Amino acid sequence: MSNVREYVEEVINKARSEGRTKLLEHEAYDVLVKYGFPAPKFGLANSAEEAVRLSEEIGYPVVLKIVSPDIVHKSDVGGVKLNLNSSDEVRKSFDDILRNVRARAPEARITGILIQEMIPQSLEVIVGATRDPTFGPVILFGLGGIFVEVLKDVSFRITPLTRYDAETMLTEIKAAKILDGYRGTPPRDKEAIIDIVMKLAKFMEEHESVTDVDLNPIMVFEVGKGAKIADARILIR
Repeated sequence: MSNVREYVEEVINKARSEGRTKLLEHEAYDVLVKYGFPAPKFGLANSAEEAVRLSEEIGYPVVLKIVSPDIVHKSDVGGVKLNLNSSDEVRKSFDDILRNVRARAPEARITGILIQEMIPQSLEVIVGATRDPTFGPVILFGLGGIFVEVLKDVSFRITPLTRYDAETMLTEIKAAKILDGYRGTPPRDKEAIIDIVMKLAKFMEEHESVTDVDLNPIMVFEVGKGAKIADARILIR
């Protein structure tokens, strides 16, 4: 595991050397994959042809997202295209994104365009972490969407985490019943969520320079079918 730690530290140090306080999305997925998180299949393209090649490798449908250290909200500048199902759609979307971004954020540096598998819609949860100056890493779990934004329905734990801690986090939120299946919806793969929570605790403990991680949304499928991270944000000192 030490070489994984070293690899991740190299990615972090590269970002810091460029004066960044945030990993770019492909860097975030890259380090998450190294730690065994269920990140989406992805690649970084610098031309429309490369975007098509990556899309064919990943398999349709795909999502295209602008990658830039200067753009926070990608959708606001027309930097996201969802649910693309053919090479023609990918080519057109690649050009559209570049045109949109150059028009709406002309000063932004463009690293490339992220090609990512389109994760099927399912129950959304959020798993996150922040580094408290007193207590160290704090891990957060909640259901995604309105539950976290409006209802603030989340549970917290300070690391180090035991498996029992991770299991109890899932039961502590008010909307916990939804994970067990509710009004005709199937029970969800809690094991997959527990695994993500435990891995994030370990990740935070091993990388002091990471201040915050936001895995949101994570799509959680039926029991036995796992979960997939659809979006990730990693902030560094």
